[in-house]
Amino acid sequence: MDRARFAATLFSASVAMLATAAAAQDARQNTPGEFDFYVLSLSWSPSFCEAGAERGRTPEQQCGERSSPYTFVVQGFWPQYDTGFPEYCQVPAPRLDRNIVASMLDIMPSPQLIYRQWDRHGTCSGLAARAYFDSVRKARAVVKIPSDYLDVKASITVTPAEVEDAFVKANSGLTPGAIAVGCDSRRLREVRICMTKDLGFRECAEIDRRACRRDQIVMPPVRGLTKTSARD
Repeated sequence: MDRARFAATLFSASVAMLATAAAAQDARQNTPGEFDFYVLSLSWSPSFCEAGAERGRTPEQQCGERSSPYTFVVQGFWPQYDTGFPEYCQVPAPRLDRNIVASMLDIMPSPQLIYRQWDRHGTCSGLAARAYFDSVRKARAVVKIPSDYLDVKASITVTPAEVEDAFVKANSGLTPGAIAVGCDSRRLREVRICMTKDLGFRECAEIDRRACRRDQIVMPPVRGLTKTSARD
């Protein structure tokens, strides 16, 4: 077989494999309740507020002078496939009761975020709104925040590996393959932790591959705490 025919055959085989994989996912794509695991995204609130201030947009409830001294807050709780993820599984989404929104503000300090997460991700869980947000709270309670990150009074410089290792040490059963650290150009942005539908930890290769690759990142201090010397 000449090179041209071999290349054409290889290309056709690759297309067929991709089509088969896509069809396998499409069979349940955006079907509520049909997914493999959850991703709990914990955002480092000081980074969010600092980045927002640079853009001239700082949500008052989370970043205002009278806001609570937030550390890690829930950015999302996302149904996930082993490859890819569902989204907007019910359009329009069932209306979200304001009492549910109010009940979540201590760990998700933005009504807009709560509504958006329900519309895009919560509807894919197969759960009613109250049950979904109960699961969000339970998932958050499962994860222990490392003690070094509970009282950050001044900016600290860390490596993604240090953050990952701190969470692994603080949480029995959590492995490096079940957590991914996210960053922007210089700051810690979030920590993503993969969980089973029963809220145990599980590995997730696709999420892990998307982790921050920077050598060092900054964790800005928690709002409202007394400033001390930085730990670099």
